[in-house]
Amino acid sequence: MKNILLIGLFALSLNGISQNKKASNLETITLGGGCYWCVEAVYENLDGVKSVVSGFSGGNVANPTYEEVCTGETGHAEVVQITYDKNVTDINEIFKVFFTVHDPTTLNRQGADVGTQYRSVIFYKNAEQKKAAESIISELNKAKIYKNPIVTKVEPFKVFYKAEDYHQNYYSNNKNQPYCKMVIQPKLEKFEKVFKDKLKKK
Repeated sequence: MKNILLIGLFALSLNGISQNKKASNLETITLGGGCYWCVEAVYENLDGVKSVVSGFSGGNVANPTYEEVCTGETGHAEVVQITYDKNVTDINEIFKVFFTVHDPTTLNRQGADVGTQYRSVIFYKNAEQKKAAESIISELNKAKIYKNPIVTKVEPFKVFYKAEDYHQNYYSNNKNQPYCKMVIQPKLEKFEKVFKDKLKKK
């Protein structure tokens, strides 16, 4: 039922697909929705997404390592930096996926992953992204899609630090790992079911 309500609430039309995909049509958004391995795996399969890079944002230490961020003391959130073609998808679709595949009502937590580094956060890069994020959160709360209020923070983007190479494409490279099977795969299956018409052609 929740998925049906989400789809109905976000019945937003996409921009027309252009034959000439120019660099000016590319836009980037930085999102934190728990472990970046999970979020990365989902967006890598969304049509229109050109690249997904796992990393860190929102902290107070330059060039943090994964181990430093895991302590929760650097202030960073695990995030993915998504570059997408606005002729194929748009910011509303990006947010629609975001609020479907993670729980935006749990403060500093996603399932068993606990800590400020796992907080739900949107780092906007322009006024359009900020307006879209605040609007969607307001609509979801108003429609009571979730039992509890959304705690997702909407903050201006400052800097993004790419995580170590072994964190990139983590699910694709480690599908047999227990975490991938038990945590990431169910999220991916949910995404593929809800957004079956928005998947990249394989």
